Amino acid sequence: MGRLFSEHFKRRVSCLDGAWKNAVDNKNVGLAENWCCGLPKGKTVMVPSVWNTENDMLSYEGKVWYEKQFFTAEKCIRLVFEGVMTEATVWLDGKLLGTHYGGFSSFNFIVGEVASGVHKLVLCVDNSFNSKSIPQAWVDWYHYGGIVRSVYVEELKGISILNNRLDYELNSELTAAKGAFTLELYNADNKSLKTTLTAKLDGIAVFEQNISLEAGQRLNFKTDEFEIQNIRLWDIGSPELYNIEFLTDTDDLLDRTGFRKVEVKNEGIYLNGKTVELRGVNRHEEYPDFGFAFPKNLMGKDLDIIEKLNCNSIRGSHYPNSKEFVDMMDERGILFWSEIPIWGFGFSEEVLADPIVVERGLNMHREMIEQYFNHPCIIIWGMHNEILSDTKPGYNMTKTFYEFLKENGGNRIITYATCRVSTDICLELCDVISINQYSGWYSNVSWQDYLNDVRKRREELGLSDKPVIMGEFGCAALYGNHTFDNISWTEEYQAELLQNSINIFHQDPMVVGFYVWQYCDMRTCRRAGLDRARGFNNKGIVNEYRKPKAAYFAVQKAYKALEREEKEC
Repeated sequence: MGRLFSEHFKRRVSCLDGAWKNAVDNKNVGLAENWCCGLPKGKTVMVPSVWNTENDMLSYEGKVWYEKQFFTAEKCIRLVFEGVMTEATVWLDGKLLGTHYGGFSSFNFIVGEVASGVHKLVLCVDNSFNSKSIPQAWVDWYHYGGIVRSVYVEELKGISILNNRLDYELNSELTAAKGAFTLELYNADNKSLKTTLTAKLDGIAVFEQNISLEAGQRLNFKTDEFEIQNIRLWDIGSPELYNIEFLTDTDDLLDRTGFRKVEVKNEGIYLNGKTVELRGVNRHEEYPDFGFAFPKNLMGKDLDIIEKLNCNSIRGSHYPNSKEFVDMMDERGILFWSEIPIWGFGFSEEVLADPIVVERGLNMHREMIEQYFNHPCIIIWGMHNEILSDTKPGYNMTKTFYEFLKENGGNRIITYATCRVSTDICLELCDVISINQYSGWYSNVSWQDYLNDVRKRREELGLSDKPVIMGEFGCAALYGNHTFDNISWTEEYQAELLQNSINIFHQDPMVVGFYVWQYCDMRTCRRAGLDRARGFNNKGIVNEYRKPKAAYFAVQKAYKALEREEKEC
């Protein structure tokens, strides 16, 4: 589900997108009045969607209930939710199934002994905030609420395959690999079963074994190691993908992956044994008419626009992007930086030290890895952005996340974005130092002086071997604001600042990548107290409707020159 290809042929899957019943619970009476058994009133809305694009709902934060009826003929089903902002409580036929926190990852519930017929699915969705929220209320994007990604009903039969990941290691010549799958299996029947589990890579069986499970049993199962010869490497602009297929007597699961090797060494980033300069943009998966319920066709349009920039990388700021979008990057050979929504100054020392917040963040990393592990385009896991990384609570959170990602994240670079490099005490807890700095906008310090200070800071900490990525840089410009004078907020000022910044970064051997902030203008939260004209962060090189500013063409020209230079070397 939620992919560019069918994940199942044997398993029957129904998509519940479309019309749902919906009721706002601004007085918080829904639970007491048993709305979980069915909404007594409401209107029809379309799912996926956000409620903050509806009349009189722009600023609403709180609870909204959803109801949908569906039919199933099987006794065991899995309800899959690709994304609900931000906390979801789910009932089926009035029975509580559970809750999930976090709006940018999928979750599911398996329900057995379901009678054949029509059933009622009810959700209470809450996008309100407190001291334990991720993100916090003070955040530089909009607090959309709703069922923002697709919902599915899967009918499970016999021994079913719920999840997979492929761990592999390429040989020194990058021509062959040894790998093993880790699978999550589930017996959906009410009796013990045996089956033959087969794993195929590009149609060739690489593993086969008889499996036995008791009724209702879940099993995390790792296959024996197998070898793959004559590897076709996945690379920038050369996206070689392998089809994965798992089969049991009653079920199947299809996936894709690519083989590539990412390294940080010799003060550089290497992809498949060759140095790579990351030339990218930050991108929010947001559109003013749809919020986070981002239409699939617009994902492709965004990538078309970004590819024409001569980018080779995108940072998903500041949360896991839709699986379809990551699939598209796999197909196009574009690198991706994926992170969780722990953003900035809203996280006080007290919040950073809260064990509930730390565990929520850790679980978001766990879900991100589980759901995106096989994507070859993802070469960076991002832990957080602009937190108080010069404090002990910031250090402790970073250490917890870093150790988890190093152990479980596979062949990826682990980093976080800091805006306080001169006092940051966490720089040892990353593979690459990533910096957000806005010289020429929030700061008048020249880039040369700033980068020299960064170089000295690395030396002080004994981290001179760690390369630097400029994770954010840029300035705001209002679309259509032109003057003959090169002044702030004009398209001319933004274009010149970005082009000069890129050239300076490229000439500094310490800097191995840079991501323009931002790809597109995006709505921001008024509560943040940020000075944002129009209620938007206007640092996009295209506006919110993807109309290009002068900066788009300036960045395009700069990145094209760097790409040409790279090919000539």
